[in-house]
Amino acid sequence: MADPAGDIDPKLLEFLVCPVTHGPLDYDAERQELISRQAGLAYPIRDGIPIMLPDEAREIKAD
Repeated sequence: MADPAGDIDPKLLEFLVCPVTHGPLDYDAERQELISRQAGLAYPIRDGIPIMLPDEAREIKAD
């Protein structure tokens, strides 16, 4: 689902939601994470695969 450059497929992003809030996710290409601003969590993307487990997510602080 990811292209060789490591970017996630935009069509996949249309279907993915935060498992905690069921809200939208933002893609951070630099950090290779999917960000749930509602939950304050960043889900890692490893080898082009989003790891959508709350236990694997890191907490982010709102700016």
